[in-house]
Amino acid sequence: MKRRTFLKGAVAAGLGSTSLTSLARAQAGRSTLMKFVPQANLSALDPIWTTATVTNNHGYYVFDTLFGADMDFKPQPQMAERHEVLNDGKTWRITLREGLVFHDGAPVKAADCVASLKRWCQRDPYGQLLAKVVEAWQVVDDRVFEIKLTRAFPTMLEALAKVDTPPFIMPERLAVTDASKQVTEMVGSGPYRFIPGEYVSGSRVVYEKFAGYKPRTEPASRNAGGKIGHFERVEWQVLPDPATAASALMKGEVDWWERPLTDLQPLLASNPEIRREATDTSGRMAIMRLNHLHPPFNNPKVRQAVRMAVNQEDYMQATQGDDTTLWQTCRSLWPRGTPYYTGEQEDLMPQSLDKAKAALAASGYAGEKVVIISPTDFPDIGPLGQVTGELLQRLGMNVQMADSDWGTVVQRRGNRESVEKGGWSIFHTTGPAVGWSNPALSLLVRGQGAKGWFGWWESESAEKLAEEWLYAADAAGQKKAAVALARLALEEVATIPLGQFVIRTAYRKSLTGMLPGSAPYPWGLRRA
Repeated sequence: MKRRTFLKGAVAAGLGSTSLTSLARAQAGRSTLMKFVPQANLSALDPIWTTATVTNNHGYYVFDTLFGADMDFKPQPQMAERHEVLNDGKTWRITLREGLVFHDGAPVKAADCVASLKRWCQRDPYGQLLAKVVEAWQVVDDRVFEIKLTRAFPTMLEALAKVDTPPFIMPERLAVTDASKQVTEMVGSGPYRFIPGEYVSGSRVVYEKFAGYKPRTEPASRNAGGKIGHFERVEWQVLPDPATAASALMKGEVDWWERPLTDLQPLLASNPEIRREATDTSGRMAIMRLNHLHPPFNNPKVRQAVRMAVNQEDYMQATQGDDTTLWQTCRSLWPRGTPYYTGEQEDLMPQSLDKAKAALAASGYAGEKVVIISPTDFPDIGPLGQVTGELLQRLGMNVQMADSDWGTVVQRRGNRESVEKGGWSIFHTTGPAVGWSNPALSLLVRGQGAKGWFGWWESESAEKLAEEWLYAADAAGQKKAAVALARLALEEVATIPLGQFVIRTAYRKSLTGMLPGSAPYPWGLRRA
C-alpha cells in the first residue's frame, strides 16, 4: 500500500507546477503530432521474431497484412484484392490490390508475400499448422500467387487474418531472413514509416505518415478496413515510471497512455480532460511460463507442485489492485468468455501450499536453482515475478530473482542454455484473451518442443489434438478436442494461468476516433 501512496503523491507533486501557459505550450503545434506512451520499451523491432505485445503493436504501424479481422472476427481482404479456392480446397490463389508500395518505393509483389508467409510459418503456431500441409508456394505473376496444399486447410482465411502476431508482409529481401534471427531494417507497406534515425531504445520511437499508403475504402474495423493515418507524426515516449507517465498525461504533454497503473486510475479519472476506456473488453491473461529443457522444471512432478501452489488472487491483486471488477480468476488455459472455456479446474489448481509442499517433497526436487527473469519497468508483469519468487521460497525452493528491464527479459527468454550459462527457469507475461482462444492461435497449449514458444514444452499428444481440432467435422468435434488439449496442457504444466484482467487505457479527450480491439491501433485517430 505504501507504493500506491507514494505514486499518487509523486504525481500530485508533479502536477503542482502545471500552469495554463505550460499546457498551452505543450499543445501548440500538435495538430499533426500525437504522443503516445506504450506499455513497455520497444527493444525488439521484428514482430515475426518475437511475440512481445509491444513489438506486435509496432508492427501494425509499419506493416500491412493480406487479410484482417473485423470486429466480429470475420476475415476481410486487406492487401488482397480477391482470392479463389480451387482444386477442392487444395489451391488458394490470392491477387494483390494494384498500386501497393513499400516505404522504400519498391512495389509490393507476390514474391514478397510468399517469402513473408514462409517466414511467418516458421514461428507462428497457426502458421506451423499451415506449413505442414503446404506442398508449394508459387508466384504466378507480380500480383498473383498460389498456395498449393496436400489437403484442404479449412481455416486459411482465419490464419491469414489473425489479430495477434499476424503474418505481416515485408520485402522479400528482408523476409528471406531465417525467422530465428531478427530483422532490424523496418521497411513495410503500412500506414506509417519507422524513422530509424530517431529511434532510441528505452526513450523514443518515431513514425511518420507514409504518403504512398493506399488505404481501403471500407471503414476501419479492428485490423481490417481503411487504415487512415490522420497524424503526420507519431512519437512513442517510453516512460517506465508510472508517476512520470501519469503526470505527463495530466499536463497534456502526451496524448495517450496505453496502460495506466491501476493505482493511478482514480487520479486520472479526476481530470475532466482525460477519458478512460476499456478498448479490449475481452481482456488479457497473465501467465507463468516454465523452462522444460533444464532442471528443475524438466521434471513434470516439480512443475505440478508449483501449479498446485499458485493462488491467482495474489497475482491479480499485485498487478491489478483491489478492484475486482477489473480482474477475475481463470484456472483454465482457455480464457473466460472464449468458446472453449468450460469452467475452473480446481482439481489441478487447488491453490494449496500444503498440497504443493507434499507434492514437491515427493517429486525428487534436489535443490536446483530456479532463476526468475522479471522486468522492473513493466507494472503489469514485474510484480508477477515477485509473487512467484516469494511463493517458491515458501515452498522451499532455491530461488534467484534476475531483475532487469523488459527488453532484457525479451532477449534472454530465447536463451536455451542452463541457468549457469545465462538461461532461465521462469518468466511471466500477459496476452490478449482473443489471441489465446483456440488451439491454432494459442502458444500456451501447443507442444512443438524446440520449434515452439519459449519454455519449449514438447507433447506429441498435444499436437495431435491441435490437428484434430483443426480438421474436425463439426463444432462438437472441435470443442471436444480443444477441451482435451487445454486439460492436457495444464496437467503437464505447459503454462500456468495466473488470472484474467481488463485494462482501461487513458487519453486526452481531444483525441477522437479511438478504435476498439486488442491493440492500440493508430489509424482513425485525429485531434478534435
